Amino acid sequence: MSQRGARRIALLALAGAGALAGVVVLGSDLIIGSSTAAIISDSPKEVMDEAWQIVFRDYLDTTGKYTEDRWKTLRKDVLNKSYGNTKDAYEAIRGMLATLDDPYTRFLDPREFKEMQIDTSGELSGVGIQLSLDKDTKELIVVSPIDGSPASRADVKPKDVITQINGKSTKGMSTEDAVKLIRGPAGSKVSIQLRRNKSQLISVDLIRDRIEIHAVDSRLNTTPDGIKVGYIRLKQFNANATKDMRQAIKELEEKGAQGYVLDLRSNPGGLLMASVEIARQWLDDGVIVSTKTRDGVQDIKRAGGKALTKAPVVVLVNEGSASASEILSGALQDNNRAVLVGQKTFGKGLVQSVRGLSDGSGMTVTIAKYLTPSGRDIHKYGIQPDITAKLSEEDARNLKFEQLGTRSDPQYKVAETTLSKQLNAASTGVVKAKIYNPASSNLPAALGAGEE
Repeated sequence: MSQRGARRIALLALAGAGALAGVVVLGSDLIIGSSTAAIISDSPKEVMDEAWQIVFRDYLDTTGKYTEDRWKTLRKDVLNKSYGNTKDAYEAIRGMLATLDDPYTRFLDPREFKEMQIDTSGELSGVGIQLSLDKDTKELIVVSPIDGSPASRADVKPKDVITQINGKSTKGMSTEDAVKLIRGPAGSKVSIQLRRNKSQLISVDLIRDRIEIHAVDSRLNTTPDGIKVGYIRLKQFNANATKDMRQAIKELEEKGAQGYVLDLRSNPGGLLMASVEIARQWLDDGVIVSTKTRDGVQDIKRAGGKALTKAPVVVLVNEGSASASEILSGALQDNNRAVLVGQKTFGKGLVQSVRGLSDGSGMTVTIAKYLTPSGRDIHKYGIQPDITAKLSEEDARNLKFEQLGTRSDPQYKVAETTLSKQLNAASTGVVKAKIYNPASSNLPAALGAGEE
């Protein structure tokens, strides 16, 4: 199975045909699997059985709703019924998967599946909302807006709950239903209602637009006491992120960066392997992440001794930093490579596989969870920063995108001060635990992380 997949960040088209829309349905990391069949099937029941078999073979139950006996009984029930058309069969598959109570194990009809297969790089067309379905409340939650998108310009924020789309309540709505309502050509309008901080209702009109995603922004900052800080903002783990990160580090090294602030705020993730490769650019040694299937098998990813810099690092995270961002920040934190500053991360730690079915439809199925090097289960819990730095509502309203990573950015100021203290301590010979020591990598803990 190829590991080109994303962190279940699946980008679903919300605008013109063939274009990505900028709504990202956030679930976990995706691993793209091969199709289950090479021919087109005319039998709805054959497709239903393919979906059933995938769950039976590979599904990792994290909800307690799956048992093998119940799943076998369900197969008999759905296959004994007659289906008048393909649509009815597809609804039956969705109903079958719904019994798992796992919002990330989902069926996609051929159109939806084709849209998901569009890569996470390139140009998006839509409103720029990164969206998740809350497992407990079943509400549609904004993970973060994409920089420069209509959603970000309208001040849509992480953790906002989408309560209405074009006047229609989203209660009981799936992410696919939301996609269909939000979809539309560039230049057209969609109205959404948001609930913020549990009670505040906000209505916004968004004009759909084409959105170009660049994975990395970087520059060299200088502190008031003359320290050169390499600031790197990683916005998404897309197909170009590894290359862009390598180039940014090399350029900043050439400019004399003495330390780095790596900004992962509101980064919803992306390609799983991009997070591993980027971690290797910062780590010489140690475990990066391990994955655990229902059989307890661990796939452990390690650093390869090819770090691009040994300079100290501070990582900025917030509640919109999810999945692949949590893999990277957790790896750097557990290996004592970086100090984390900001707020607790989102908490998405499930790995999904994307499977094509024989009639051109497809599905995503939860197959594993990932663990940090010390064995922490990120799912639901998130990553706690070493130093808490909050952004007040007033600061968030007043902070412009161009001010991110400057001294007008309150969280960045805390990160910069933290880095300066590390560098000053190192220059005076004071040893700080968070300055990178490859020998401290917690390999034994990671190897034992599968035990519960």
